[in-house]
Amino acid sequence: MEKNGLFSQRIRLRHLHTFVAVAQQGTLGRAAETLNLSQPALSKTLNELEQLTGTRLFDRGRMGAQLTLVGEQFLSHAVRVLEAVNSAGQSLTRKEGMKSDVVRIGALPTAALGILPTVIGEFHPHLPDITIQVGTMNNPMLLAGLKTGELDIGIGRMSDPELMSGLNYELLFLESLKLVVRPRHPLLQDTVTLSRVLSWPVVVAPEGTAPRQHTEALLATQGCTLPTGCIETLSASLSRQLTVEYDYVWFVPSGAVKDDLRQGALVALPVPTHGAGEPIGIITRIDATLSAGAQTLLSAIRKSMPE
Repeated sequence: MEKNGLFSQRIRLRHLHTFVAVAQQGTLGRAAETLNLSQPALSKTLNELEQLTGTRLFDRGRMGAQLTLVGEQFLSHAVRVLEAVNSAGQSLTRKEGMKSDVVRIGALPTAALGILPTVIGEFHPHLPDITIQVGTMNNPMLLAGLKTGELDIGIGRMSDPELMSGLNYELLFLESLKLVVRPRHPLLQDTVTLSRVLSWPVVVAPEGTAPRQHTEALLATQGCTLPTGCIETLSASLSRQLTVEYDYVWFVPSGAVKDDLRQGALVALPVPTHGAGEPIGIITRIDATLSAGAQTLLSAIRKSMPE
């Protein structure tokens, strides 16, 4: 029997659920917790899938599990299969007039910090019976969550056309890169250059993320590279706390710190950055009918944007 025939016969939904969970969570441990599996059981299922495909789908190292090029291509197919199964299940259980009382949002960590506190704080009192579930994640996780029906609304970046298939994107704002410090940081008493900045401890996004790519592109314009000993994290709250309380320099998308800059809790260093900025927008499924609560929250997000 041909290889494709064997693959089609032996592949199981548990293989796809495991693969997508690892892609979304970034580590086998977190994926195992999400699926309520032991890590050895999850590893076994993932190994079975890689044997079926005949290739590695992840590079596993100290930073977790990173999709290979083949893995990225396979992710879009896996998501579509799970999306179809989810839609079939919903069609069997959907009831006319049923209203959802839960709105599930997936957002980039910096976008969540910059947008959602104000939106939820000001508009949730008008929807007291609606539960709002918020998850912060990277962009591939966000797109996969929307396609599998795990999320109703995403706040993230436009991606490759293949990954955006079935999704609608609505621009909210352009997000530039900022270098921020606490108001009494010693750098503010000196002439600021990128080389001087890099003599201080820095907080940056992990490799493979758009903010990290923009950071490295900025440094390359001045012939600089990131020093060893950086703090690499997707946690906007941890990054903010380190920067507010200590002498770290945070390379951060502007949307995450606009309120802190306005209130004086953080100060942007006078380092010019290049480009118009990274588009951040609302992402939803084209074929999904949003609940009244989700539509109201979408409207609130739009109204929160400056004119």
